[in-house]
Amino acid sequence: MRVSLALTACLALVACDDEPDRGYAWSLGVGLPVPLVPEDNPMTAEKVELGRHLFYDTRLSGNETQSCASCHRQELAFTDGEVLSIGSTGDPTHRNSMSLANVAYSTTYTWANPLLLDLEKQMMTPMFGFDPVELGLRGMEDVLIERLREEPRYEGLFAEAFPDDDDPFTLTNVTRALACFERSLLSGNSPYDRYLGGDKEAISESAKRGARLFSSEKLECFHCHAGFNFQDSIAYEGRPPRNGIFHNTGLYNIDGKGGYPAGNTGLHEFTGAAADMGRFRVPTLRNIAVTAPYMHDGSIATLSGVLDHYAAGGRTIVESPNAGVGSANPFKSSFIRGFELTDDERADVLAFLDSLTDDIFLTDPRLADPWQ
Repeated sequence: MRVSLALTACLALVACDDEPDRGYAWSLGVGLPVPLVPEDNPMTAEKVELGRHLFYDTRLSGNETQSCASCHRQELAFTDGEVLSIGSTGDPTHRNSMSLANVAYSTTYTWANPLLLDLEKQMMTPMFGFDPVELGLRGMEDVLIERLREEPRYEGLFAEAFPDDDDPFTLTNVTRALACFERSLLSGNSPYDRYLGGDKEAISESAKRGARLFSSEKLECFHCHAGFNFQDSIAYEGRPPRNGIFHNTGLYNIDGKGGYPAGNTGLHEFTGAAADMGRFRVPTLRNIAVTAPYMHDGSIATLSGVLDHYAAGGRTIVESPNAGVGSANPFKSSFIRGFELTDDERADVLAFLDSLTDDIFLTDPRLADPWQ
């Protein structure tokens, strides 16, 4: 089984690692390798703890109504359960909130931007972006720093996280601490992980059959949702990054020529190339059962609906401004070919996907709101 083989290789990678002192104790779970970390922002427990406080702090929005956690809730694998995320001003963003589970292994960030190659830089988009507004801090850099200085708890947290800085209260340190916390969001203790680790009773027989279907040429899922993170664009220690992998799944075909809704055309927005129309990043499938709704625009409500989309080889939309036959999209990935599933097979695939839910990760107090 391809997924098992890939994960077994990762288990071997971790098992053979002598775990030299890196200054930070990773909680890797059953099958996770050590993430790559920028040389100028090494992981420390102190930076992670500062980042956790910042992540849950509403001072990080212009009007102090939202925090990073408003759109990334732990119990939902750091998504928000909304079709489109809502910014601090009450307006919807253009995209569905992507899970932050195992974001440490990602090589690009957000659904379609090929230029954001590190978390530290990505932080600037939700904080200071204005189209759409997320946290709404544009032009308020000095205000943000003063807000943080005024909170007594931060005096010690910043000093401990950045002990070599005369004045650690800087925007650079804010983004570095947030990035460290997000890199600590590691999910590797699902029932399927335990099954691969040797506990053959960790998942049901239905889930085992579903895993085989997932890894089969019949469904083709494993091509894009590959390896230990069920994601085709990843990096970790010992493996160089594979940047810029985006796919069109035939979700739309509004003009019969491959068109996607204006303002949400994926990689095409950055390259202008026709062939990049509708191409988006592949999300991890870890904890996928708790991260509904699905797709970049939240337009599919359930996992069963996602299976319908792929089984049809692309979605058909009738009587809508976005009407079209997605299976005929000329830019669609060659892996989206369609398939047939019996009711029992569908139940098996869904049971497998459900076995990727890591309840420890979803409830771990080390990742929870420290202000409560």
